[in-house]
Amino acid sequence: MSTDTPAGVRDADVLTQTPPSAARRGWVGYLTMPLILAAVLVSLYLYVSGQELDSIEARSLNAAALSTAVGEHVALTAVSTVITLLIAVPLGILLTRPFTRRIRPFIITLLTLGQAVPTISVLVLLAVMFLFLGFQAAIVGLVLYAIIPVLLNTMVGLEQVDENVLEAGRGMGLSRFQVLRRLELPLAVPVILAGVRTALVINVGTATLATYINGGGLGDVIMAGLSTNRVLVQVVGAVLTSVLALLIDYLAGLAENLLQPKGLRSGRA
Repeated sequence: MSTDTPAGVRDADVLTQTPPSAARRGWVGYLTMPLILAAVLVSLYLYVSGQELDSIEARSLNAAALSTAVGEHVALTAVSTVITLLIAVPLGILLTRPFTRRIRPFIITLLTLGQAVPTISVLVLLAVMFLFLGFQAAIVGLVLYAIIPVLLNTMVGLEQVDENVLEAGRGMGLSRFQVLRRLELPLAVPVILAGVRTALVINVGTATLATYINGGGLGDVIMAGLSTNRVLVQVVGAVLTSVLALLIDYLAGLAENLLQPKGLRSGRA
């Protein structure tokens, strides 16, 4: 009797194994962006260290001031994104239910029109009409601007789930809530996460406007350079904002890969 492994089994094993070269390329892909960002920061530090700073530049570019600005910027981005998720995802679920079909176009149109209004206009409106300033006012503006990508992606992700899958779940005796929790949401996760990733990047860039209403963040550094005509300060603020946006997008990409169902993972950030 032959003990050789059947060809079909051997072929299946080959298909399920990850080639070492592919694994190496995967690790290189994961490390490329952090290494590039680290190189940019090191280059920026060396360049600034080699300049003779006057008192205004030294006050804006010292480690304490920059650390505070970065921390405030991260807080603005994180808090606004969490609140956006708490509003947009449940609202997106509701708007895909049959009983909201009639009001769905009106709500989407209203939110889309709201996003068309520049964020700086919303912040100024809050400041002038309601005397609403600072961190909390900035959060309101950021949430209003970032809610649409998450809401629309939630709706698209849920609506693209195959109806046959849902019918199979109902046929197995699952309730509507169980179908939503066990089937619809897990299958919609990749699209929803793409919307969250977009909202994060939007919030990082838009958070620089918080400086106009005393909301803090890296916008303070950029504005300090603009108001005092210090190009070096402007460049540092802009580069740090760009690096932060790319880093958050990279981390969101990792989370997107880890959180989506195993069968849908792409293996890339």
